[in-house]
Amino acid sequence: MSDLSSSLTHLREDGSAAMVDVGDKPVIRREATASGFIQLTADTVSAISDGEIPKGDVLAVARIAGIQAAKRTADLIPLCHQLPLTKVAVDFEIETQGVKILATVRTDAKTGVEMEALTAVSIAAMTIYDMCKAIDKEMVVSEITLVEKTKSPISSQGC
Repeated sequence: MSDLSSSLTHLREDGSAAMVDVGDKPVIRREATASGFIQLTADTVSAISDGEIPKGDVLAVARIAGIQAAKRTADLIPLCHQLPLTKVAVDFEIETQGVKILATVRTDAKTGVEMEALTAVSIAAMTIYDMCKAIDKEMVVSEITLVEKTKSPISSQGC
């Protein structure tokens, strides 16, 4: 076995894939933010801003798609754990050359939510692409990246 495979948590000693056992880890608050960008023509940016895309409100549909995707990450990525998400926020910044997508996901669990945040951004971007493909043949989805991840103890709130 190579040094690389011995440092990867999703590989067994024989090199086969395995889901990581997080059973002995403590439940803590975990949050991750991811971002991405979809480059659009100026006409498409204007059409989105003005609510003139024939398929409907692009950003509203993309927001719901991103939230739904975060909740279904374990169904899409084979070795991800199913997590009880306590927050999924998908936001957009309209820029002159496209739309920046930001997704923040939170859970109180034994493992993090990086994949859920990245999945939310990816699916939100693809939804924008799908809704605009009839009018923009030059779209480019790019820059999907993890921006931040944090973990902290769960604060107990008294009555």
